[in-house]
Amino acid sequence: MEKTEEYHIPVLLKQSVDGLNIQPGGIYVDVTFGGGGHSREILSRMDSTAHLYSFDQDADAEQNILTTEGEGKRFVDDPRFTFVRSNFRYLKNWMRYYGVDHIDGLLGDLGVSSHHFDDESRGFSFRFDAPLDMRMNKRAGTTAADIVNTATESQLADIFYLYGELRSARRIAATIVKARTDKPILTTSDFLNTVEPLFRREREKKDMAKLFQALRIEVNHEMSALKEMLAAATELLRPGGRLSVITYHSLEDRIVKNMMKTGNAEGKTVQDFYGRIESPFALVNNKVITPDNEEQARNPRSRSAKLRIAEKK
Repeated sequence: MEKTEEYHIPVLLKQSVDGLNIQPGGIYVDVTFGGGGHSREILSRMDSTAHLYSFDQDADAEQNILTTEGEGKRFVDDPRFTFVRSNFRYLKNWMRYYGVDHIDGLLGDLGVSSHHFDDESRGFSFRFDAPLDMRMNKRAGTTAADIVNTATESQLADIFYLYGELRSARRIAATIVKARTDKPILTTSDFLNTVEPLFRREREKKDMAKLFQALRIEVNHEMSALKEMLAAATELLRPGGRLSVITYHSLEDRIVKNMMKTGNAEGKTVQDFYGRIESPFALVNNKVITPDNEEQARNPRSRSAKLRIAEKK
């Protein structure tokens, strides 16, 4: 495999880029560069006058712009490509920095890359013993260990219930607070040993995945970042511009669905005189797009993916 494929196998690649309806001279944004798979496909369909801005806050992802492709051509050597080392919540600021007033399409693959789950040192997976970190951007911010050891019992319960949708959130939070009085919870093993007795054997892996998901979302402020990015995209897209977004869990999918249907993350509807819902978008696919059996077999991590596409009115 190429390095980029090892880093992250792009999900719903053709469908998501088809959804952008790429036009000559257009300006496009990939807010989740990762291994560069989606960006590479976008570039392959662009003419010489178009431009692609790709965002990623992870230093590991930035190394993928040096990956060779075809006849030795690299992302970094393509004059149509600009890499932005930043969280996508700052989309509007960076577009202003580059003098871009409007964009023609934005793609987001919101899933955590395979690289993050498979990197033993990052603490994203309970398969490995590692520091309880989970930061997408290792340069700054609070780690998962910081949250586990300093948040109040009530705060922890809210995190696990809201972001992990765990019914036993209060019991898990109480157990963690009690355990950390004896010694700090600093590694994934420390964390597992603390909470594992609370889960039934038949649901252990699923509930543990939800628990790690909840911590990761809190560490990286994923929900607020997503809302800010989508609001900025709504403002930046020109009429006819496309929004193509892949989600992997119900929390982020609900936000994307609400934004496309109502123009806001909360799903608050505004109706015109005739009772029609007013929205800045028209849905391109009324039915959510999911990976077919072949893709799911090839890439099991794509199983929960949902693609939604909308066009700016």
